[in-house]
Amino acid sequence: MDIKTALYSLGVRDDTLSAGEKRSLDEDGYLPIPGILTPAQVQALRNRLQELEDEEGEDAGKEVHQEDGTDRLANLANKDPLFDQVWANPKVLAAMAHVLDGDLKLSSLNARAALPGHGLQALHCDGSHNSADFAPELKDGRRRYNVCNSIWLLSDFTPENGATRLVPGSHLFGVDPGEGMEDPRAPHPDEILVQGKAGTVFVFNAFTWHGGTVNRSDSPRRALHCYYCRRDLKSQTDQRALFRPETAARISEAQRVVLGV
Repeated sequence: MDIKTALYSLGVRDDTLSAGEKRSLDEDGYLPIPGILTPAQVQALRNRLQELEDEEGEDAGKEVHQEDGTDRLANLANKDPLFDQVWANPKVLAAMAHVLDGDLKLSSLNARAALPGHGLQALHCDGSHNSADFAPELKDGRRRYNVCNSIWLLSDFTPENGATRLVPGSHLFGVDPGEGMEDPRAPHPDEILVQGKAGTVFVFNAFTWHGGTVNRSDSPRRALHCYYCRRDLKSQTDQRALFRPETAARISEAQRVVLGV
């Protein structure tokens, strides 16, 4: 099965995204999608993440990355069928397919919870304009992007709890924040905060400048990061090496194609 057939099988159609939603991705570099998850689904995901954090302890997140001041988990596509509703969601797959010209696979599904007093990140891209593999290419007069990401809000994102900031349209700048700013940790004059209710998803071109802010609340700010790349690129998580027999037993052929296994 090829990726076009797989996406169709999973519910992706030409009109899954409206013209306005496609324009937001093209021009602004991001798209908010409210209400993708119900409150019950959000709570179930939060509960499972807490269980995994308790089970994995100091090893949590090691498959990809650990970060001071945050609770991280990785390789979630292999850790519970509950996460299938995230990486195989047709609306989000349609957004990824729009940015990546229909040529995609899951690169990673991770969790990040910024703890109180922590979470500040410099503005960054999830690829790099200086990378031989991940830099956008000019093709037929338009940029061909290789990576796209999404933030799944499992807490309300507010100015107080470390909501992600991003710079609209910055995917078109053609440089990384470290080249375009004297100090990428400083505020950018055009940045906005990604604010929304738990259950919202923000899809963003991975070359849109973004970064976490400080969590000034007394609770962790929880989110999932569901990241896709083109099929010929190396995934952030080695899905094939970490693919579990129980995952193989439960998922469809179309889902296997999206996982790249």
